[in-house]
Amino acid sequence: MTTGDQTPGGRLYVIATPIGCLEDITLRALRVLSEVDVVLAEDTRRTGVLLKHHGITTPRRSFHAHSSPERAAAIVDRLLAGERLALVSDAGTPLISDPGEGLVAKTIAAGIPVEGVPGPSAVLAALTVAGIPAPGFTFRGFLPRSGRRRRDAIARLLEDHLPTVLYESPNRTRATLAELASGAEPERRAAVCRELTKMHEEVWRGSLAELAARAEGGVRGEVTIIVSGAPTRKSEGEEVGQGIIEMVQVLIDRGVGTRNAANLLAKATGLSRKAAYQRVLDLASDHSGPGG
Repeated sequence: MTTGDQTPGGRLYVIATPIGCLEDITLRALRVLSEVDVVLAEDTRRTGVLLKHHGITTPRRSFHAHSSPERAAAIVDRLLAGERLALVSDAGTPLISDPGEGLVAKTIAAGIPVEGVPGPSAVLAALTVAGIPAPGFTFRGFLPRSGRRRRDAIARLLEDHLPTVLYESPNRTRATLAELASGAEPERRAAVCRELTKMHEEVWRGSLAELAARAEGGVRGEVTIIVSGAPTRKSEGEEVGQGIIEMVQVLIDRGVGTRNAANLLAKATGLSRKAAYQRVLDLASDHSGPGG
């Protein structure tokens, strides 16, 4: 439990809720949802199912992407009056391609504490099952639907050397996969994760072209797409450097003396003879292995 939970005064909690399975919610989230004065929900009916499942009777009020600025201002007034409110979206973490950014900004500007209660995220759930290496990743949410903004976004995505996570509607998934496949390398890998944590969860893995063909039959449910990063290509200088190293190793293998190999390396690279000689010694040592 954080010390912030016990601080008197108004506070806005931003709470992650299940993306499918109703059991995927933290103990802290359940406690906060039961203790706050009101739960601000994107869809009060959908959030009501979650709260009822866990025996929580906290009142719910609507707050969504189309709520007016006056509505947000009224919520801030309640927080200033000392109420504690919880903000949730229909599924997953609020503000991640979901409404709430404006309300959080207004709350912070009013000097009211905002506390995150982390939990489920379709982004992380998809990354863990995609089978695509992800030392880091780029999250782009929903792509623009059409026009130059969409073409530019797809071009940037395909140039990114990190995997990219996208959200997509089922009726646009086929077209998006086809557009990505048309601009990518033939074997660019991807995964389509649909209905994550739900009864009909499914993960398609393969090249973008293969997944686009599979989507021709239609896609249902919530969709998250992972596209592998662009292959890293060596610069011309790196390729030349590697070629020289390989040349020196061949000379060493053929029994050319270290001084002669160093002279050749110095001429090819512009290194001083001393530096080239040390480089040849290092290569010879590395090439000899433990038994050399």
